Parts: sequence; structure tokens; C-alpha cells
Amino acid sequence: MIAMMTMAVALSGAWQIPLPIVEETNTHVVAGTATTPADDPLTRPIAASRAAEWLAPAPPEKIFGTSYLVGFGGLSVALIDTGDGLVLVDGALPQAAPAILANVRALGFDPKDIKYILSTEPHYDHGGGLAALARDSGATVVASARGAEGLRAGAMAADDPQLAYGGTWPGVDRLRVVKDGEVLALGKIAITARATPGHTMGSMSWSWPACEGKICKQIVFASSLNPVTADGYRYTSAAGAPFVAGFEKSYRKMNALKCDILISAHPDNAGEGRYNAKPGACRAYAERSRGLLAKRLADERAGNAK
Repeated sequence: MIAMMTMAVALSGAWQIPLPIVEETNTHVVAGTATTPADDPLTRPIAASRAAEWLAPAPPEKIFGTSYLVGFGGLSVALIDTGDGLVLVDGALPQAAPAILANVRALGFDPKDIKYILSTEPHYDHGGGLAALARDSGATVVASARGAEGLRAGAMAADDPQLAYGGTWPGVDRLRVVKDGEVLALGKIAITARATPGHTMGSMSWSWPACEGKICKQIVFASSLNPVTADGYRYTSAAGAPFVAGFEKSYRKMNALKCDILISAHPDNAGEGRYNAKPGACRAYAERSRGLLAKRLADERAGNAK
């Protein structure tokens, strides 16, 4: 096991204040004070007013069996040890990649053993770090067909409800596309892709079994289901209709899933703490979104939406 690490993450929404570099020594990981090198475009901080909240430092944490959290206070990143390689789920912001890999090392794993990185959606807060993580580990990024389009381009799709926010991120060039219900098998773990459109049309959730002895639990890493849009977008428009239908499909999917432990892309969307192990967690996650979407639709029809 790698010795205890010290990690400091200093962020702001401003472009000019980068994440401190995390440098590795032979025995431990220490936080440096230098800025992110200008010659590494894959980890340059991107402008995000909520970056400090999203990347609030959090220690790596075991969830159950050989599944762990290696992300942050406001953005979830999961790690699965399959016994024949590692799998990451999501990649956070570009500047987060060094801290994610430091958390992987702190658990005693080698990032070079990461075989796959599963993507939940083609947005910069979840996909921004994928290019750097794939480069530094040699892993293949796995996404839906629509998700892969956005990750290759490093940009939102033309029909994305948040398109007017703007923003790009490093594109990913090593991708594998999977379909809804497709199973990704590695070592002792089989991970199932679960299409959950709505927030984006390419959103994908992931589920897998985690066991300790004879006790097994089903973990669901859910993509964001927040009905969030840029100002001026209308779900009640013709362009918005496929997204509303996508949300409804995702609610049915989440309600039907076996779900002993829920991890959501943004932890606070699933309740208190970094994951939710209460009965009915996935159904509650869907109901939260259903309520927010219903309010948004009502506001639009009443002319109260921005």
C-alpha cells in the first residue's frame, strides 16, 4: 500500500488560477506549488464558476467489495478493481486528472492498470478529464454513440439544452461505443451500460455487482438527470420534446433497476454523503428529477422560465 498522501486542491472559477500539480516521489505523493504546465493542454484548468465546489478534496473511499470512490466533494469518480484490471467511471474536469490518479495510487493501485474509463455524459464537468486520464493510463474511454460524438469533439452537441453556455474541453481519441444494455466484462466484474437520456441525449449510467464474501450488492453509477438548461431554452418547444421523452425513459429505467447503492455524477443529487445506500435510492433519484422537470415545464407554460 502506498504511504499516506497529502493532497491540496486550490481552485477558482477564474482561468488564471490553476489546480496545483501533484507530484509523485518514490514513497509518497506530495502537493506541489507550481502551476499546470502550459505545454500540457489536457490538464489546463477550464473556466467554471463552480469548480471550487465541484473539486472539493475528498479522500479515496471504499464503497463495497472492490469498488471505490476516487473523486471529489461535488463530482463523483468511481474505481472498480475487477481482478484483471481497473475501471474508472467518469473523469471530472481536466485539471482534476492528477488528483484522481493520486487517489488511485493512494488505494495501492497502479493507474497503468486502468483498462477502461466509462463516461456518463459529453459535458466538460464529467468528460473534461477523460483525455488526460486515458493518456496517462493507456485506458480506452467507453461511451454511448451520441456521447462519443461529443467526447471526440470536446464540445456539446448542437441540440444540447446547455449549448448556449458554451465551453469546450480536450477531445478524446481512444473510444469504444456501447449500446444500451451492452455488458462490458473484465476480470470478475460485468458492467452493464444503461442509457439514461434527458440531461443529454448521450447520457449513460452504469451498473455492476460488488461482493464481499457471499454478500453481493448492485451498484448504480447514475448519469445526471438534472433538467438544467441555458437561458432561453424551452423543453416545451419542438426541439425540447425528445429530451422530455428521454427523461421519461430514464425514469422508467431507474425505477426498474436493481439498485442497492447509488452513486450519482453529482453526489448532492442523490442525497447526503458521497453515495446513497438507502432502499429505493434510484427511485428517489428519478422522482427528484421528475419533480424538477414538472416544475420547469409548468414555469415555461406560465411564462416564468428564464
